[in-house]
Amino acid sequence: MIPNQQHSLQLLKKHFGFDSFLPNQEAIVNSVLEGKDLLGIMPTGGGKSVCFQLPALLHEGTTIVISPLIALMKDQVDSLKANGIPAAFYNSSQATEIQNEILNKLQNKEVKLLYIAPESLAYLTPILNEEIVSLIAVDEAHCISAWGHDFRPAYTQLGKLKEELPNVPIAAFTATADSATQDDILKQLNISNAERHIASFDRKNLFLEVRPGTNRFSQIIRFLEKRNGQNGIIYCLSRKGTEKLAQKLNSNGFTAQAYHAGLDIETRNKVQEDFINDRTPIIVATIAFGMGIDKSNVRWVIHYNMPKNIESYYQEIGRSGRDRLPAHTLLFYSFSDVIQLRKFIEDSSTKEVQLAKLERMQQFAEALSCRRIALLNYFGEHVSENCGNCDNCKSPPHFFDGTILAQKVCSAVYRLREQVALTMLVDVLRGAQNAQVLEKGYQNIKTYGAIKDVSWQDLQQYIIQMVNQGILEIRFHENGRLLLTPLAEQILFKNRKVQLATLQKEEKKIQSKRTEKASPDGLFDKLKALRSEIASEENVPAYIIFSDASLRDMEEKLPQTEVEFMEVSGVGEAKKDKYAQRFLKAINTWHDSKKSTHMVSFSLFKKGVKVPEIALQRELKEDTIYGHLTKAHEEGEAIDLHQFISEEEVEHIQAAKAVLDGKTEGLKPFFTHFEEQIPYWKIRMALYFLEENKAQ
Repeated sequence: MIPNQQHSLQLLKKHFGFDSFLPNQEAIVNSVLEGKDLLGIMPTGGGKSVCFQLPALLHEGTTIVISPLIALMKDQVDSLKANGIPAAFYNSSQATEIQNEILNKLQNKEVKLLYIAPESLAYLTPILNEEIVSLIAVDEAHCISAWGHDFRPAYTQLGKLKEELPNVPIAAFTATADSATQDDILKQLNISNAERHIASFDRKNLFLEVRPGTNRFSQIIRFLEKRNGQNGIIYCLSRKGTEKLAQKLNSNGFTAQAYHAGLDIETRNKVQEDFINDRTPIIVATIAFGMGIDKSNVRWVIHYNMPKNIESYYQEIGRSGRDRLPAHTLLFYSFSDVIQLRKFIEDSSTKEVQLAKLERMQQFAEALSCRRIALLNYFGEHVSENCGNCDNCKSPPHFFDGTILAQKVCSAVYRLREQVALTMLVDVLRGAQNAQVLEKGYQNIKTYGAIKDVSWQDLQQYIIQMVNQGILEIRFHENGRLLLTPLAEQILFKNRKVQLATLQKEEKKIQSKRTEKASPDGLFDKLKALRSEIASEENVPAYIIFSDASLRDMEEKLPQTEVEFMEVSGVGEAKKDKYAQRFLKAINTWHDSKKSTHMVSFSLFKKGVKVPEIALQRELKEDTIYGHLTKAHEEGEAIDLHQFISEEEVEHIQAAKAVLDGKTEGLKPFFTHFEEQIPYWKIRMALYFLEENKAQ
């Protein structure tokens, strides 16, 4: 019998600390509980783990979770245990006695979730049966498909599971899979008729930015100076590149480590653990790093080089902002990256498909319109409204009449007999006197030096825009030579107009000394310090204690009791029992030390500064400022609070109080009662009025 919705929600709050499901979660959970095979496509941070972890609590047997990375299983299991859920992992790194102990627990149904790598699955097969196994969850399911971006041969053995356990449902999950990959995943797992649950690919909290790949290191330094102390990942194409960049960052006062597949397993594990435990804030890595990492507070991802396809790009930027707080993604793009990636693909057995995917990635990088539209459309999610959270939306490109420039470029291509690649074309147009130009005699053609007043990088970018507009064509398989198209002929001979985008100018040069970070004195910093202290005591990553999102929610709600602490997002019963007293003490201590802070807000308000401006000046939420003004009124300051809340709203809250009083505690019942339409600060203010009137 399928548990009702109310029971699922109770367990969601009890063990995971959430009051409601994220989009698509509930439908997937219900399908799993009904015993259906399914494929869930959910963006990183979309809560796919809950889709099999919650049903595991409601089933009698054990959920087997196929996970690709042994090194991360411990963290995933620690996170479940912290939420009061019996879980374990089984892999080749464990001692025999520990493995036997886990197998005994499995046979006795004493473990709700068992994580195992596909390579180790054969060791369990002899004891797995339909009485023991209630569900098989295949995480990172794109690894089973040769069409995917991270194919792993060991995943191909998973197709046998449906034959051996035909009545056990299989739920496959991944963050990235186009339609061809989706079909292949289901075929390889022998569940071709499975339901498909495809959530929105839109990660609204990620800011998408692309910059030309010139002076990358100085741009990275400026980027990091504005994000001092934040955790992030820089992806590079080569192993050597990761080591070189990490070394340069350390030389410039940052703390960074390199990670790539060429390092021994012990070193890789240490680097990964240092990052997960906030000891190393910056990882410079190849694509070998990141899959399955559940670190919620990665605030940025930089691509030093362009990825080979949009699936890889989306998967990698998805490692930031898993807590759904704002995160920044920055991609450096250069034409040389395209050339290098094409060389990598040349010998691939799926060359045609890979080249097509690279071309789409290139189009995304060169886009002059909303990047999120381009990204979502790639995954079949058709949207037309600009997102407002990408570089092209925040700073739309300005266009100029580039007709004469385009005519000069097309003329040069014609006079060079369509035989040169982009780099040589730029050299000729700028009048370069290097050996390659002079040996070919290109200094003698009429358009030699015709655009010498434009910088090398800018001219290169303008020509790339012309390629994107269909004025020029690149023959990659013929040494990248440029050809004229019929559109170019119209520009040359029929004076067709060309619009080109003005290129963004590079930021001001980096200062010689880095700006020191202000000493942390905010509540969020105090809570982070306490979280780190507890994580060290328990020898687990800090995010397993609480995510940044939970700490921000504590900062906003300022809980004073255990009941109010349970209203914080991410706080379930297990974490309330373990951590409430220590976090409540930290909040009260900070609050006591900042008792006069409300008077700072009040003094600004008396000077005529509006609440939104006060919040901006003080880097606080508007809710907090309204709380400050209420506190000032409590202490006898002359301030009319009725300007912030209407009599009708107070009456509504009074009526709700009559219904809710004595039945529950805290503000959350009021917030829920009004379907989240009345903010917490108004509820607090109204209850204060009611108590004040009662006292009178």
